[in-house]
Parts: sequence; C-alpha cells; structure tokens
Amino acid sequence: MTIRILLIDDHSLFRTGIRLLLQRQPDFDIVGEAADGLEGIKRAKALNPDVVLLDLNMPGLSGLETLQLLIQEAPNCAILILTVSEDADELGQALRDGASGYLLKNVEADSLTDAIRRVNVGGTAISDGMMNKLVEQFRSQPPQAAPAASAVHLTMREREIMQCLARGESNKVIARNLKVAESTVKIHVQNILKKLGLSSRVQVAVYAVEHGIVGEDAQ
Repeated sequence: MTIRILLIDDHSLFRTGIRLLLQRQPDFDIVGEAADGLEGIKRAKALNPDVVLLDLNMPGLSGLETLQLLIQEAPNCAILILTVSEDADELGQALRDGASGYLLKNVEADSLTDAIRRVNVGGTAISDGMMNKLVEQFRSQPPQAAPAASAVHLTMREREIMQCLARGESNKVIARNLKVAESTVKIHVQNILKKLGLSSRVQVAVYAVEHGIVGEDAQ
C-alpha cells in the first residue's frame, strides 16, 4: 500500500532533503509540497494525502493554526508535526488539536519513516524525550475540556486500551498484545471516544496522560 505524503514547511532546502529521503522508500509517494500554511491547506484539500508532515514555525499562518484548519478541511489526513520546537505547551496543544504525532527535526531517518507508517494506520508517534515533557505538563495543569476520569465509567479493558493508545500503538498491535480481535479493539476505541466526548485516538492518548491512566497497575 502506497502512503501519499504532503510536505508543509517554509524552508525549501529542508523540504528537498525530506523529499529525497522519503522517495527512497518504495511505499511512499510525495504528492505535493507547500511553503506556508494557506497553500498547504489548499494542497491537502486538492491532493487528499494520507499523511501531512507539518512544520510549526512558519511565517503568516502558524503551524498550530494550520493544523486546526487541516483537521477541519482535510479530516482524513493524519498530521505529523515535524519541528525544532521542544516547547511542551506547543506539543500538548498540537496533540489536543488532533495531530497524530510530534517529531523533532533532528529525528533519525529510520524513526521518521517508521513514524509515518505508524500514523498512517492510526498510531501515534512522539519524539524521545517529548513524552516526559507531555506528562509533566499535564500533571501541572488541571483538565479543561474532557470530563474528569472519576466522572466517567471506564471498564478495566477500556483503561488498558487507553494506556496502549498513549504508547502510540495501532489497533493491530493492541489486538495482538491483548490477544483479542482487531475489530474488538475498534469497538472499545469507539466506546471510549463516545464516553469521553472526544473525536480522535490522539485526544484519548492525551486524556490518558492527563488523568494519570498511563502507568496504572494492571488489575
């Protein structure tokens, strides 16, 4: 299966390097590039890529503003942030807004290609070291949008699956590790989304971190 990729970054030299790197992968197809957010949104709507690689630091429309509009205008795209920013607030906001992953630009080539494949099948990808910042950020801030964990009845299996989602695992990996059918995992994920009033797996992962569900002892 070919993964169609759109690059949105204001640095042409960086885009060229990423394009040349990704073109070496037989299952990747670079369908387009954009140097700013508005052009990126137009191309995403026209080209319907599977994965968008999005920089955060761009002139004009910011990366986070672009992300929010991409979620509205091209909801079928998985959006993978590729940035130099190690700011925990930007990381948390990007994931809350629906990004499927957050990678730093110093990421190894193999890690980048693996991350693209992971988010394409519904997984998440966060650069090493950034997850700790995410956990610390949410521990220091009270939840704002989603209901408190104590106010929602989550089954033991649902909490277990939320931990898996927070680790960035795909449905296939979760099903294999828990020894259940992949269709069963999908049903659990849909139930979790409905109970929490969330719209994406990444938001569930953020919720799990924010409410201390990550790292719970299995019972």
